[in-house]
Amino acid sequence: MAASSEPILEVSGLVKHYPLTRGVVFRKRIGAVRAVDGVDFTLGRGETLGIVGESGCGKSTVAKLLCNLERPTAGSIRFKGEDITRLSGRALKAVRRNIQMVFQDPYTSLNPRMTVGDIVGEPYEIHPEAAPKGDRRRRVRELLDVVGLDPEYVNRYPHQFSGGQRQRIGIARGLALRPEIIVADEPVSALDVSVQAQVINLLDRLQAEFDLSYVFIAHDLSIVRHISDRIGVMYLGRIVETGREEEIYEHPTHPYTQALLSAVPVPDPEAREHRERILLSGDVPSPTAIPSGCRFRTRCWKARERCAVEVPALAVPAVFRRGPAAHDSACHFAEERRVVPPEGPGAPEATGADGNGPG
Repeated sequence: MAASSEPILEVSGLVKHYPLTRGVVFRKRIGAVRAVDGVDFTLGRGETLGIVGESGCGKSTVAKLLCNLERPTAGSIRFKGEDITRLSGRALKAVRRNIQMVFQDPYTSLNPRMTVGDIVGEPYEIHPEAAPKGDRRRRVRELLDVVGLDPEYVNRYPHQFSGGQRQRIGIARGLALRPEIIVADEPVSALDVSVQAQVINLLDRLQAEFDLSYVFIAHDLSIVRHISDRIGVMYLGRIVETGREEEIYEHPTHPYTQALLSAVPVPDPEAREHRERILLSGDVPSPTAIPSGCRFRTRCWKARERCAVEVPALAVPAVFRRGPAAHDSACHFAEERRVVPPEGPGAPEATGADGNGPG
């Protein structure tokens, strides 16, 4: 289904910091975990936005913020023009009907003591106005049929299903209130490869059938490509590159995106043999001590002095403002295509976020 240019969700300056404290009786704040540190994006009607990045980059925290499972430290989340971060009580409950979540692990997200019928129908207990009490069982059976499960399974328990079937149950639960947005947090990462494609195809079909918009979160770029219209690449709490799916995969401009794509399996042996493999040195810095300037510079082979002192803006590089690579990238040297030197990436020595050397 073609996505509309009309935004249904607008995220601006989204921040989530978790305070670090010391002491038991007199708790003293000694810092903060900067899990999400200034994220901006929009989501159009009928569109799928894929958010990708390594574990710990903040993408799952973004998912919780969108669903109001966490309150942001700063920033706004506008659903149909209304900032939902300022809502509470009935107003917030009404919005939650329209933004539902599908969780990562189908084995722990379903209550083992509840039947499938009770699990899928639970949203009606929280939002009784969504369905008349006498009609809920019929709706649950319809939802099971929609996600490819036998409606006769209503009285079975989660342990009687495979991982892929459990995730279908989670999707049915997410659809119960007929939301406009579904936030899918790593929905296929816990499944076998053979089952992943089935769930992705199901989500594709449901999007067209129910006029859904998706925020699809994953760490696997090869999976995200099959479902996303646009992609945002996250690193250490921020989006470092964003654009249409074909722009990101065919013309990546941020070095982190280039490194991630170089690790995606290629089925063609000849293409695989001639592909440049980019190996990043070092670990992802701690979110309690973010590097100064560009937060990727400590692992980047393009890093120079400017990267240590100036935060790169997420914008279209001047050299790419026309053509297929015209999308936003937070890199001072996005136009450079030079390969990683044999000795590996090296960042300039400069003062880090804590003032005691590189962050």
